[in-house]
Amino acid sequence: MKKTNITGIHHLAIQANDFAATCRFYEALGLEPFHSWALPEYNITHAALLRIPGTQSFIEIFDKDANVATQGRRKTPGESVVAGALLHLALTVDDVDAACAHALSLGATICVEPCVLSLGLPPLNVRNALVYGLDGEVIEFIAFI
Repeated sequence: MKKTNITGIHHLAIQANDFAATCRFYEALGLEPFHSWALPEYNITHAALLRIPGTQSFIEIFDKDANVATQGRRKTPGESVVAGALLHLALTVDDVDAACAHALSLGATICVEPCVLSLGLPPLNVRNALVYGLDGEVIEFIAFI
């Protein structure tokens, strides 16, 4: 008997304080605009799916007043990062250092500097870095080495 019919991660959602700025941030990181919409019955004025190139995986962005299901609570302007059950979104990249530097140039702030980690036994070696996105979301850039 098959245990699951899960075939991948479709999207991670972000509620943006500045919808346009957050879309520009992720597009500048290399994601592609895929689809946008409004749903007035859910107080959604702006929503968009941005696709990770070459995949069917997305980041979904909602405007700050959208009535969408969430965990924890969102970071307010000027507040330090708010932690909840969803810890971070991880993006596979070819060059962790370049991806981190690019995100910082777009307004992200550093969380964990680029480093090499050896995870478990037998070791799984990765290079990673973590930044805080424009809305306080934690973004991990990771590459297997």
